[in-house]
Amino acid sequence: MLEMEAVRKIIRRALEEDIRSGDVTTSAALTGAETGQGTALAKEDLVVAGLDVFREVFRTRDAGLVFETGLIDGAWAPRGTVLATVSGTLSSILTAERVALNLFQRMCGIATLTKQFVDAVAATKAKILDTRKTMPGLRILDKYSVRAGGGRNHRYGLYDGVLIKDNHIEAAGGIAEAVRRVRATAPLMVKIEVEAKNLVEVEEALAAGADIIMLDNMTVDKMRQAVQRIGGNALIEASGNVTLATVGPIAATGVDFISSGALTHSARAADISLKVIRKT
Repeated sequence: MLEMEAVRKIIRRALEEDIRSGDVTTSAALTGAETGQGTALAKEDLVVAGLDVFREVFRTRDAGLVFETGLIDGAWAPRGTVLATVSGTLSSILTAERVALNLFQRMCGIATLTKQFVDAVAATKAKILDTRKTMPGLRILDKYSVRAGGGRNHRYGLYDGVLIKDNHIEAAGGIAEAVRRVRATAPLMVKIEVEAKNLVEVEEALAAGADIIMLDNMTVDKMRQAVQRIGGNALIEASGNVTLATVGPIAATGVDFISSGALTHSARAADISLKVIRKT
């Protein structure tokens, strides 16, 4: 579930950025008395994500607007599907339109791309994870969208999970020392994940007692060897330049998780239009 108060803060900032002192075009072209309906239409096949966000943008601008939809987040919407309608004062609808679409299109785009990754590994045990490579200020929306597409969230931020990466290893003086220091201070139930770039580092991470080993930018052949060497003694995550073309072969190596920053940093915004019809 989305934390709606956090979502409202994002929306208020976005509307302020866009409107500032007023919508000069709408104020000049409309009297303010016109009413009607806006229809959000999928112009391509997509996975729905962010209906509550889409609605909340309009309602934040004008609490009198009426929002309706027959869909839920996570639903598959073929091209031509009516995603939602918003009815009421047209000036309010037009002023909120761009912010509403910007957020909704991004969220649907992330969910749609995530589903493609999830479908590509469906015949394996691998689970698709996101990363922290999200749009600054929009992480709550980006990660929610990954879940809507069938993916799972990796740690939300630096504060809720341990991931010892190459720079930590260098700064601490090695994998063993980095793990020792973290284990001495981390909460008991927090799993320790260690990044490994090669099979030597896999051995070091195993010896240090890592709970999860991340195979970073390894070839598929090296990943397969690493999975065999780890032998179930730690969970295994594959990461680094994962694409739709490579995610299937990576999953076939037997890894437990595959993380991809592309889910959130490279997802194309879904093609959605909002067409308005005046009624009075």
